[in-house]
Amino acid sequence: MANETASSNTDPTNDQELNKAKTSRQTRLSPIWVVPIVAIAIGLWLVYDNYASRGTQVTLTMESAEGIEAGNTLIRSRNVEVGRVQSVRLSDDLSHAVLTARIQPEVEDLLREDTRFWVVKPRIGREGISGLGTVLSGAYIQLEPGTEAAPRREFPVSDTPPVAPSGQAGLRLSLTSQLGNSLRVGDPVSYQGYTVGRIEENSFEPESRTMQHQLFIEEPYTDLVTDSTRFWTSSGVDFRLDADGVRVNVESLEALLGGGVTFGVPEDLPMGQPVEANTRFTLYADEDAAREGTFNRYLEYVLLVDETVRGLSKGAPVEFRGVRMGTVAAVPWNFTAPQPDSRARFAIPVLIRVEPQRLGIENSDIDLEEWKARFQRMFGLGLRASLKSGSLLTGALFVDLNFHRDLADEYVAERFSDRDVFPTVAGGFAQIQAQVTDLLEKLNALEVEPLLTGLDRNLQASESVLNEVREVSTSLNQLLNDPETQAVGGNLNATLEELRSTLQGLSPSSPAYQELTTAIERLDRLMRDLQPLTRTLNDNPRALLFDNLDAQDPIPRAPRD
Repeated sequence: MANETASSNTDPTNDQELNKAKTSRQTRLSPIWVVPIVAIAIGLWLVYDNYASRGTQVTLTMESAEGIEAGNTLIRSRNVEVGRVQSVRLSDDLSHAVLTARIQPEVEDLLREDTRFWVVKPRIGREGISGLGTVLSGAYIQLEPGTEAAPRREFPVSDTPPVAPSGQAGLRLSLTSQLGNSLRVGDPVSYQGYTVGRIEENSFEPESRTMQHQLFIEEPYTDLVTDSTRFWTSSGVDFRLDADGVRVNVESLEALLGGGVTFGVPEDLPMGQPVEANTRFTLYADEDAAREGTFNRYLEYVLLVDETVRGLSKGAPVEFRGVRMGTVAAVPWNFTAPQPDSRARFAIPVLIRVEPQRLGIENSDIDLEEWKARFQRMFGLGLRASLKSGSLLTGALFVDLNFHRDLADEYVAERFSDRDVFPTVAGGFAQIQAQVTDLLEKLNALEVEPLLTGLDRNLQASESVLNEVREVSTSLNQLLNDPETQAVGGNLNATLEELRSTLQGLSPSSPAYQELTTAIERLDRLMRDLQPLTRTLNDNPRALLFDNLDAQDPIPRAPRD
């Protein structure tokens, strides 16, 4: 500062130059603005990074938000965190819960049209215990990536895991059944006891009052399903008492515990051709009903049964000499309809179906009109239906068709409620009952009083005979108890002993035996000596009185005066 003062005092010219204004070129951006600009840039970057890191927002809907917490519940895929639930609220109509979640940007491509979400939590089912890992960590939402090209941002969340993973090769089919077939999601679909698929969805249609089931058949078992396949409910154990006797069918252990669906091709049908996805089938109650469903070409007749139908039920077989060719459709059928005028008494109407397909005939070869005309001819030849017992254990009846030639001329065509009447004849029990009735009538016609009188006389005579037998028995007992009679045995034994000693005295070495032998020899010689005399006397008896047999007979003299 002192130097500047000294210089000013000594050089006035410089002072003038210094007092003049100087112009300089300024920069467009002051360095002071660098800091705010950098701060703004950092802020924008932070905002962008925060927005980008938030990921894609999706909306999830579910029936109940049990176990779901906003800010804590994770969304995972293959056990890797891919998002988080941000908020949980009720829908506007209060019918379900609405979840807002954020999915990480790197997995945004997983959100496709067929992407599926479900809640993972502890469960106890037929397949065991699952979701134990969520006991401590809490429930989470599982994401299964989709494969379709169209993106999606709103998804339903299922309370149960899907049966088949997305993209798994297989065949999805639809089943229609009546109420009462209790099937649940996850129930097995089996083929000859081997599990080949699962039930995926169940729904009820109030308009048709039917249950709709969607099932999934895994590869490579899809070729087992053809247009000839039939589906039926497997209850695990099927125990049945009917006209065929006692039948017990046992499915797999899994079906035994929870039921399921079984399918197959009936023996009477060809294997058929493969079907396309979402083909609709009918779900039958059991295997027999599924087999019956294949016989869709039939003739209907009405049996007017005059005897009891107790033991005859719907589904009972109609047989011709042991070969099944039909089924009982209803017992009774149209009970209040008027009876034919030819009927003397009220009969029980029974509807039957004659099914030619049971004889191995293809549908294309069946002419129902021809079969109807054939049966009309056989009615005139004595074909009749009767009820017979199929099982003495159950008492179940079946319809038996057979020829009765003695009834051929008695056939009269009848109609009942627009159905032809199949002529009937009394069954085995009815015949026995009729025979017993005839026997009782004959017994009632007998004159019992004379028979009882004769029987009384016979009884009296028998009583007198018994009295005589009793007296003889008493006399015999007295005789046997007599001491003299009892001593007869001892006397007889003594006599036998004496006879034995006498016979011992006649032994060959004894003198008596030798003397007897000598006497017999002498007698033999004497007999030989007498043989000539015997022959002479035999030839001429006079030889005993006359010496000369050749002399003539003497002439008697004349009497003297």
